[in-house]
Amino acid sequence: MNLKQAHYIRTIAQEGSITAAAKKLYISQPSLSQMLKQVEAELGVSLFDRSVSPFRPTFAGEKYLQTAGIILAASQRLETQIQAIREENSGRLRLGISVQRAMQVLPLALPWFMAQFPHVLLEITERGSAHLEELVLQGQVDLALAAIESTSPRLSYELIEREVIGILAGKRSHLAARYPDGTPITLDMAGEETFVSLKKGHSVRVVQDDLFRRCGLMPHILLETDSLEVARRVALGTGSCMLCSNIYVDGPTRRHGAFYPLLDYENHRHFYACYPREEKLPRYSVEFIQIVTRVLQQEDFYH
Repeated sequence: MNLKQAHYIRTIAQEGSITAAAKKLYISQPSLSQMLKQVEAELGVSLFDRSVSPFRPTFAGEKYLQTAGIILAASQRLETQIQAIREENSGRLRLGISVQRAMQVLPLALPWFMAQFPHVLLEITERGSAHLEELVLQGQVDLALAAIESTSPRLSYELIEREVIGILAGKRSHLAARYPDGTPITLDMAGEETFVSLKKGHSVRVVQDDLFRRCGLMPHILLETDSLEVARRVALGTGSCMLCSNIYVDGPTRRHGAFYPLLDYENHRHFYACYPREEKLPRYSVEFIQIVTRVLQQEDFYH
């Protein structure tokens, strides 16, 4: 059974005669009659009782029409799905993002995205920002949202949000005792402090190692962790310090600590969307980037 035969024979059943079906199908009556005879010869059974008017399907004809209905309905569903993909209203978006950014961004962005693209499947891969560019280059994710430097010639970058790097200090730290919250400082002013550090693979760890090396500092590291939230809570609870971006310093954090932007560091690692340079993003991916950018610009969300 092919789709054309299924459609033609179902039309004969609906119209009750070959003449009426041929007229509806805009084909000649002899051509339709010949097609029906050919199908019946291949099957070895008659599909219609032609002794009555309108034609009545035989038992074999009823079975044929049941299957024809299933096939034609499946074909229509497939065509609808393919059309949606052609129009970029459905598909799959494999997104790479850090755990912390996922917690901040996705609850705001997904309601808007899902309302606009309910048939797009979103698959999340969570990694430190330092690893996300490589996942895009390896083809493991389609799009990454990461704090990076936008230097790979094989990737396209779209700036979503600028970040300021500074030192978050717990209330019991020497920094918090000496300087008001928000005071720009140099890194060596915190040289005697105890630090909490993220493990290698995180964007801030890349910045931290570079700064410590450039300033010739080897501060005491109280703890290394993969979780920014753990690092933040430990630093605030123990009166320690940590390097982090300003976007992770919200109101509750400032009640238990202070944030000091660094004077001696010009940050080049901002929050970008990145994807393969040679590939054209589907419309839903373009819109996802725009939604994330808009929600992060709303009314001082982090503070």
